[in-house]
Amino acid sequence: MYDVVIIGSGFGGQIAAINLRKRGLNNFLILERRDFMGGTWVQNKYPGAAVDVQSPLYSLSFEPYPWTQMYAEQPELEDYTNKIIEKYGLREQTRTGQDVQQLDWCDDHWQIQTKAGDIFRSRSVISASGPLSQPLTPEFPGHDTFQGEQFHTNAWNHDFDHKGKRVAIIGSGASAAQVIPAIASEVEALHVFQRSPHWVLPRHDWKFGKVARTLLKWKPMYHLLRKTIYWALEYRVIAFKYSKRLMRFIGQSEAERFMRKTIKDPELRQKLTPDYLIGCKRILVSSTLYPALQRDNVSLHDRNDSIARITESGIETAQGIQLKLDAIVYATGYQATDGSIPFRVTGRDGKTLEQFWEEFPRAYLGTSMPGFPNLYLVTGPNTGIGHTSALFIIESQMKYILRCLQELQNSPALSIEVKPAAEEKYTDMIHREMRNTVWQVGGCNSWYKSKSGRVIAMYPGFSFVYRWLASRFKRHHHQLR
Repeated sequence: MYDVVIIGSGFGGQIAAINLRKRGLNNFLILERRDFMGGTWVQNKYPGAAVDVQSPLYSLSFEPYPWTQMYAEQPELEDYTNKIIEKYGLREQTRTGQDVQQLDWCDDHWQIQTKAGDIFRSRSVISASGPLSQPLTPEFPGHDTFQGEQFHTNAWNHDFDHKGKRVAIIGSGASAAQVIPAIASEVEALHVFQRSPHWVLPRHDWKFGKVARTLLKWKPMYHLLRKTIYWALEYRVIAFKYSKRLMRFIGQSEAERFMRKTIKDPELRQKLTPDYLIGCKRILVSSTLYPALQRDNVSLHDRNDSIARITESGIETAQGIQLKLDAIVYATGYQATDGSIPFRVTGRDGKTLEQFWEEFPRAYLGTSMPGFPNLYLVTGPNTGIGHTSALFIIESQMKYILRCLQELQNSPALSIEVKPAAEEKYTDMIHREMRNTVWQVGGCNSWYKSKSGRVIAMYPGFSFVYRWLASRFKRHHHQLR
């Protein structure tokens, strides 16, 4: 019997494990479904993969790192991830190849069953499987007949040499915006299928020199840079939440200028101009996407020339054009809202998480739910952040999770859970605050919303307010049994 089982070994699982270690809670186990540790930045190795938040902020607050550039690319992020895993000895307490299939509450502990047939028991569970870990691949008519290569960006096929080949990319979001410039000059032809355009801002990236990298190893300098970046980004919430006029002024006007400056063809510019307020969907940060889309060997297909079907040799468009292809790449995102927990969870009295989330996904602080004792979700409902580092939110969640574990440890009780009234009050507050945000009223449909139409992915406020809430444990909001 473990005190804690952590599901997932990405940054969320690492932060959880390290914090447990620091507090002397060493009887824990990490379960990782893949045959390697590390999560997102070890799994996603598609061409051009890079972080879209400044590296000094997109890192653990207690682990400085001498980044080589402001926006780190995948190999460096993987190196950082592996250094964290090795430094804290997390491999020794991890079982890989353990894809969790089911969680069942058994009076005083959780029973965890994996697809490998193994069963683990733990007093508490921290689910850090991640909201962007379940690839979403649409099944177009005829997709199973295609004779070429087809794969999701999340599982890039490195055995396929795209150089000199005819490739289609389905999707035009964050992953596509990185892949397109990375391969456009190397392929014979590149067809990009865009369901709806995104607003794009230039990427102000630069390399850190030897002196700067040395200074980044020094904790005072590292924290000073982190704080400077953090507060420079935090003001954006004012626009996201409180002022459409400000959103247009500080964001959309810059994106429009960037587009006019970069794209000379008015027809292409029209195809790439969104019909919604900037911020309603994820803002892309790239200085190379627009130039890549204007290459002679690149074709942009919008809704007027969408995919009618996939054929043995390629794609037939809605206009009846037959495209012969060697590969189809799905840059179609993830099941980040309704399908964010990829395994069955059965809590107290046989109630499933699917039943509790029947209307829409919800959780107190995006972390705990009534009827599911000793269970904590890392990056659960309404913890997404559109303006700063997700790791700031994860570290904030850990303040709440560790306090719950501490309450349980210091009590003869067997379980702790949030009270229904407290969760309901918190959830009502979240969606009341969400009403005037750009994600709700910006005029778009995005993966931020669940099937209910509610914005489930994002937190509607300042990240420091979330940290304050997560740090102020309210004993009367919980019950010990």
